[in-house]
Amino acid sequence: MLFSTKAEYGIRLMVGLGRRGGEAPVALATLADAETLPTSYLEHLVAKLRAAGLVTSQRGAHGGYRLARPASEIRMLEVVEALEGPIAPMDCCTPDDESRGRGARVYCSHEADGDAACSTKLLWTRVQGGITRALAGTTLAELIEFETRGQTLPSAARPNEPETRLESLSIG
Repeated sequence: MLFSTKAEYGIRLMVGLGRRGGEAPVALATLADAETLPTSYLEHLVAKLRAAGLVTSQRGAHGGYRLARPASEIRMLEVVEALEGPIAPMDCCTPDDESRGRGARVYCSHEADGDAACSTKLLWTRVQGGITRALAGTTLAELIEFETRGQTLPSAARPNEPETRLESLSIG
């Protein structure tokens, strides 16, 4: 499953705001320059984050954006869902409104056809639940700490393996 640049850039924007501690508002252009991201795209993303109550804005000469609450209280599930919408590994699966953010029941479009036992529903429900739990279990504060710690993955993220530096990881 791939998340779009909305999630990637939005999380980088949130980390950039969190890194500054939230005391004074930060201009979007300053964040864009620091993260080498396009300001015009960040304007679109920060509007979604603001609508979700994750950031606040201040107008004027010394205006900008800051986190709406402490980084330790902002879960990555909130950020990703604000930018991408509900977590759904397949187009046919969407979390119901009651279970949103808890990885509970996933409705399948085949249920409306009377096929409540879709052969792949179990798999996609588990995938959705795993992703949701990982995002809900990660705070913005953890990402900021991870960045300042020298990018070492904690052992808990990689069972049965010693601490590993990100630079030494290869994917694929």
